[in-house]
Amino acid sequence: MSITRTGIIGRNRVFAWIGLGTGIVLLVPAVAMQLTRQVNWTAADFIVMGVLLFGSASVFVLVARRVPRKYRVAIGVFFALALCYVWAELAVGIFTNLGS
Repeated sequence: MSITRTGIIGRNRVFAWIGLGTGIVLLVPAVAMQLTRQVNWTAADFIVMGVLLFGSASVFVLVARRVPRKYRVAIGVFFALALCYVWAELAVGIFTNLGS
């Protein structure tokens, strides 16, 4: 039995696109740091955010490969909400004291 992978999620090349997207998203605070003093990220901030973005997108792809196509949107929404929650929690600590 052979498994055929169709679409962008089925190809391993998707991880290169995730890496490129992560780099582009991380350019936003890097450029903002040059324009204003209100954005003050350290190298650790860039590393944590890069791992968070690349990791959550990669895990989504791996999970989406295993589930039926009709559940991918729901799983994508779940991963997006989880990413936003962790990001906000690390930034300002909404429910815990992690970001403070």
